[in-house]
Amino acid sequence: MNLVEPQLQTATRLTHAGRKSKEQAAVVNPPIVRASTMLFPDVAALKNACGTRRAYGRHGNETTLALEQALCAAEGAAACMLTPSGLSAVTTTLLALLQPGDHLLMVDTVYDPTRLFCEGFLRQIGVTTTYYDPLIGRGIADIMQTNTKVVFVESPGSLTFEVQDIPEIAAAAHARGAVVVSDSTWATPIGWDSFDLGIDVSIHAATKYIVGHSDALMGAILTTEALHQRVRKTYAQLGLTIGSDDAALALRGLRTLASRLATHRDSAYAVARWLQDQPEVAEVLYPPLPGSAGHALWRRDFKPEYACGLMGAVFRADITEQQVAALIDRTRLFGIGFSWGGFESLILPTCPASYRSVNADKWTAPMLRLHVGLEAVEDLLDDLEQGFMAMRKNQDLARDRNYLKAVI
Repeated sequence: MNLVEPQLQTATRLTHAGRKSKEQAAVVNPPIVRASTMLFPDVAALKNACGTRRAYGRHGNETTLALEQALCAAEGAAACMLTPSGLSAVTTTLLALLQPGDHLLMVDTVYDPTRLFCEGFLRQIGVTTTYYDPLIGRGIADIMQTNTKVVFVESPGSLTFEVQDIPEIAAAAHARGAVVVSDSTWATPIGWDSFDLGIDVSIHAATKYIVGHSDALMGAILTTEALHQRVRKTYAQLGLTIGSDDAALALRGLRTLASRLATHRDSAYAVARWLQDQPEVAEVLYPPLPGSAGHALWRRDFKPEYACGLMGAVFRADITEQQVAALIDRTRLFGIGFSWGGFESLILPTCPASYRSVNADKWTAPMLRLHVGLEAVEDLLDDLEQGFMAMRKNQDLARDRNYLKAVI
């Protein structure tokens, strides 16, 4: 396979990585190889393959290797391992880097299933977890213990979109001999230079923007050379693999990632600015938006041209959950469903306070999470307008009911 030169522009790398070079006769897309068993011409060849990734289909084939190489080229990683879901990428990495008696520092804004893994499986095997404020920065050094082996970051944070000072956190962690692991799904492989910022393992729910079409579940673990074999050992022992058809879908999505993000970005800016103008909205949680929380750090560490379409909105404290539900139910283009990163727009009510240990009291007002898809933004804004009108009607009805109760 052709490992694309890093000096090429991002869109060019995405287009050519994981494909054969021009000098080699080949089809445009790597073939979909559906195979479990590899055959060898003789015993000597069989013995030479033992212990390598060419021995058995579970270890990979031309299709999955092409995706691995393309993802490495996109993010500048030394190695890539593909898993059946984003969560399995997280759990595999933590199992590889932690053992009984170790301590994990976990950002409080982490994706909730990751928290459940820490409180469940990791606790059962003797790994302790401390949740920390995402805005702690260099103060992370003050809460590190002698047995802290991993510092886990997620920036922007899940649901509340805090931007972490990754270089400060990484410097403090590395000074104490800890490894920095990042859930980088929001950033995508092209939205920041993760390894230059000090991240050692960058994890993606490839289900989201990498696949990009809401038709495959997948995770990706991208590592430095120093941690590659350590993570791959656990990955192999867990028997993880993905199907070649899913790998082909992810390759297809990766080719257009830069172009898709341009539309997600532009439409997200428009939606965020529109939300700011609505009197019921107290705060828009979208770090790329000038003036929003975390914007300065985001501008420093992220690539503005590759901002994605995921954001949150916090309502005034007097807005009720029922009113927010009326808004959501009235929209027609924003689907109601979990996940994000596909071509379609999505909307959900959120309640971060129920998933937090450090600053839950900050997030008690009703909230939304929106994924702005590839639809025409004018149509999306009209759809949201209809939703807000339904919410306001619900407010008026509630006000009338309260008035009648007072009169009676």
